[in-house]
Amino acid sequence: MSNLSSLTAAQLNRAADLKEKIEALNRELAAILSEAAPASESKPGRKARKKISAAGIARMKAAAKGRWAKIQDGQSAPTTKPVKKAKRKMSAEGRAKIIAAQKARWAKIKAEKAA
Repeated sequence: MSNLSSLTAAQLNRAADLKEKIEALNRELAAILSEAAPASESKPGRKARKKISAAGIARMKAAAKGRWAKIQDGQSAPTTKPVKKAKRKMSAEGRAKIIAAQKARWAKIKAEKAA
């Protein structure tokens, strides 16, 4: 298809006329097809919605109220804080071993630099 800016005014007018004719023919075709097809209540391409009975709606309402009641009962009762795990503490002996090992590493590094 050519660029619209390169068309002349006459060509644009002819294109607009053709488009109007096509649209008119499409409307006429749709009218003919809608007369031939049986009338349906739902829109084409959509499934009909299932309707829920009044009893079904009542059951859903009761279930929802029950769920909310459980939530609200839980909030009104005083809640206890969750127990946190005790922090692990290092023994003085373990800490002393780590400090001694680190001092030995630094002494070795300083000895290598001095040599």
